[in-house]
Amino acid sequence: MHRIALIGAGRIGRIHARNAALNDRLTLAGIVDPMADSAASLAAEWNAPVLSLDEAMNDPSIAGVIIASSTDTHLDYSIRAARAGKAIFCEKPIDQDLDRARSGAADLADARMLLAFNRRFDPNFQALKARLDSGQVGGLESLQITSNDPSPPPPSYVAVSGGLFKDMAIHDFDMARWLLGEEPVEVYAAGSCLVDPEIGKLGDVDTARTVLKTASGKLCVISNSRRSGFGYDQRIEAYGSGGMVRADNVLESTVQVWTETGAAPDRFQNFFLERYAEAYRREMTHFADMLDGAKASVGYADGVAALALAEAAAESVKSGRVVRL
Repeated sequence: MHRIALIGAGRIGRIHARNAALNDRLTLAGIVDPMADSAASLAAEWNAPVLSLDEAMNDPSIAGVIIASSTDTHLDYSIRAARAGKAIFCEKPIDQDLDRARSGAADLADARMLLAFNRRFDPNFQALKARLDSGQVGGLESLQITSNDPSPPPPSYVAVSGGLFKDMAIHDFDMARWLLGEEPVEVYAAGSCLVDPEIGKLGDVDTARTVLKTASGKLCVISNSRRSGFGYDQRIEAYGSGGMVRADNVLESTVQVWTETGAAPDRFQNFFLERYAEAYRREMTHFADMLDGAKASVGYADGVAALALAEAAAESVKSGRVVRL
């Protein structure tokens, strides 16, 4: 059993706490959060003590930390944990500033660090990648990644999120890198505010299309919107020289209603915590594997690379030009 501490008792922290507590190789050794009520509530739920950040970092019996606190703490807490010799499970993004994220390389480049790009652990997307890697549809030529939220977040969230590209599309940038198998060298993005004018007033966009191009010419189009109107829309199409492989949306159930108007399937799952519940569980299992000695499948360098694409996309929207990396 590996003793781990959770830093951050908010929405995503509660998901990680549950998955850690229910993993038979992990023990939730403490909860850290500056909001005393949040820390106490989550600690009571899983019969774990409330710890200060210093207690969690300085306790040699705690082998790893889950960093699910606010984004502006991710880099600093990760560096501190690395210096304390702990395995690190850190939520994305590693930071909201690329230069600052890169400054952590001395401590984090070789650290035992899992960056929480949970979509790599989704069984549907893993199956899609396995089909690509097997050559079943020939050599990959282009990707279409669609990621649309059911409805926009409140402006108060947008104001501190880092914007659509760093908060939302960064998952898609990581998926693109993972599936393309090579780094994009050109980024072109166009964005608009079509969903909520308050998002525009904050200097962000709520609708975007991004095109990535690799040195060999592979293309990826990423479609993002803060509003679908029909559920959490998560699809990937990968086009190869011999065909196409597609991962489609996940439905609430397999039930269909058949009437004279035709067959109607169930609704799409409507929230990311439902859609990616299994991915979050598998992600925690991978963290346990790391504590057992496995190498992280996605880490610090991947976080920096995805952040570089996010900044390039934002720059492209402002300039109207292709950004070369």
